[in-house]
Amino acid sequence: MYTSSLSKETTKTKVLVINALFVALTLVATMFINIKLPIMGNGGLIHLGNVPLFLAAFLYGRKTGAIAGAFGMGLFDVLSGWAIWSPFTFVIVGAMGFVAGLIAEKVPGKRIVVFALAVAAALVIKIVGYYFAEVILYGNWIQPFGSIPGNVLQVVVAGIIVAPLAGRLSKRTRQL
Repeated sequence: MYTSSLSKETTKTKVLVINALFVALTLVATMFINIKLPIMGNGGLIHLGNVPLFLAAFLYGRKTGAIAGAFGMGLFDVLSGWAIWSPFTFVIVGAMGFVAGLIAEKVPGKRIVVFALAVAAALVIKIVGYYFAEVILYGNWIQPFGSIPGNVLQVVVAGIIVAPLAGRLSKRTRQL
């Protein structure tokens, strides 16, 4: 009985640590590895925060992906002067992580293809989500189109980095 209780506590602690690690990695990658784009409206931000987000989703599943995205990038918005975006980011990027992780968990097939499908689904969520967030914030239906190229570039670059990497890392995470 003691070992069973210890095992549950160890599992809870491990999940908490992994979630916290990916929140921190997402925050740091978003905050420090970025380029501000001089485009319409507020411009845009290209960052590598999607890399740890997708790694979290692909390696540890939809819950970790959602937590990493929602809290990691939501915290970035709060800490970096983009606080008005935080509620939108929390929902949109949390949904990206959840859906990417869900696809990675449930869809059978060659992993690289499944990961590419998950990245494509996350891209659609990002484009549609931030389009409507900008419509709400700016009250303009045309201006948000200027942010789409940056969003596409950001997610595609992350997908190119993560898809081959996640397959290799998933073998190692199963051993932990």
